[in-house]
Amino acid sequence: MTRPLPSRRCFFGLVSGLAMTAGLLGACSRGGQDASEVVVSFNDLSQPFFVAMRRELEDEAGKLGVKVQVLDAQNNSAKQIADLEAAAVQGAKVVIVAPTDSKALATATDELAQQGVTVISVDRNIVGAKTPVPHVGADNVAGGRAMADWVVKTYPAGARVVVITNDPGSSSSIERIRGVHDGLAAGGPTFKIVTEQTANSKRDQALTVTQNVLTSMHDTPPNVILCLNDDMAMGALEAVRAAGFKPDQVKVLGFDAIPEALARIKAGEMVASVEQNPGQQIRTALRQAVAKIKTGAAPKSVSLTPVLITSANLAEASRIAEVK
Repeated sequence: MTRPLPSRRCFFGLVSGLAMTAGLLGACSRGGQDASEVVVSFNDLSQPFFVAMRRELEDEAGKLGVKVQVLDAQNNSAKQIADLEAAAVQGAKVVIVAPTDSKALATATDELAQQGVTVISVDRNIVGAKTPVPHVGADNVAGGRAMADWVVKTYPAGARVVVITNDPGSSSSIERIRGVHDGLAAGGPTFKIVTEQTANSKRDQALTVTQNVLTSMHDTPPNVILCLNDDMAMGALEAVRAAGFKPDQVKVLGFDAIPEALARIKAGEMVASVEQNPGQQIRTALRQAVAKIKTGAAPKSVSLTPVLITSANLAEASRIAEVK
């Protein structure tokens, strides 16, 4: 007799139960004293952007005198859903989440809302939830548009452009791509995207993608490579250099303005990176979370305006002090 497959809700309930059990056992091993009213779930703490955001979070938590539990979804939507369900069972009152996938978490956040848990998204928003999720983040469409506007201004006669996208399915990727496409389209038909591929926000994957692109287009290389995060831009820069091209032959732009990218801009190896201030995002979200717990004030969406950082305004980058 063939048994029916469990429903999605049942499946994630089982996964959640396992995660909850592990979490509770961990709490017992530490004396049961680490239950946090605020839980923060990052989609992938291997990415430099979210490492920086976590550091800012912990600094702000210290200033506010609150205890925060940090979770790493490891770019796995099923794990992130299970983590959030377990956090609710363990008593979280507010969950701040940078989602792995903008749509995948909609049902989970609705279930949290039904349990009285407030959800705030950062960096990437949540789409399709019945209970609207307030979002604190940069305007990613405007960020992508800023990259494209730079291309149009720098190459008035037109340009061949490669776009290397970040995490498929995330709102940040969808919105940055839209901004790039809109900006290049506004420049006219001489601005052509010759290839668009994902490197999943990973440096090594961007290195491989760029190597393949430059090999296939060696006689007519792209003018510009737009990388939708800085870690991928580092991989693209390495491939450009290894292929024998100079920085002014194939120009690379990134997104996030991490210190490594700022150093490359300062050295003239990289053209620009979009600043979206992860510190301001997470600090704002945490302040709203604390206000919700203490006063009942409902969190509100906050949209931050991104800035294209070049050599001309390098001193304005929020993390310039970290450049060695």
